[in-house]
Amino acid sequence: MNPESSDLRLRAALHAGGQRFTEQRATIYRYLVGTDVHPTADEVFSAVRRSLPGISLATVYKALETLVGCGLAVKLTYADDSARYDGRTDPHHHARCVVCDSVVDIPGEIAVSELEGARRRATGFTVTGYRLEFSGYCASCVPQGGTTPALA
Repeated sequence: MNPESSDLRLRAALHAGGQRFTEQRATIYRYLVGTDVHPTADEVFSAVRRSLPGISLATVYKALETLVGCGLAVKLTYADDSARYDGRTDPHHHARCVVCDSVVDIPGEIAVSELEGARRRATGFTVTGYRLEFSGYCASCVPQGGTTPALA
């Protein structure tokens, strides 16, 4: 996404959410939509500090939460209390490496309509969203010999 269109999208989403457009938020948003590495807040801070040397880590955290709240980013949280951010908000899934913690996009959306219908009939629970993430070994971390434990 080019900077002009990302700024227009950011301005519209911030305005709709009652938030102000700031250069800090714009720089962070441009970075998120321009990367596919699913950075942590610390990694975002390190990256945007090059162009905004005076930015604080607290500002980065607040801006990331604002972007998530406006629907412009997704926060991927994990059981170990870590979080990564994704500038892609289209339907897609992720794969996370169990060795190096890298996260990569898996294009598309897996249809769950049949499963969701069966679940609703059985439990009465209404699903409003879901997140599917595969875990395993990235190409750099596959164990020697290329064999990995099979799924049980």
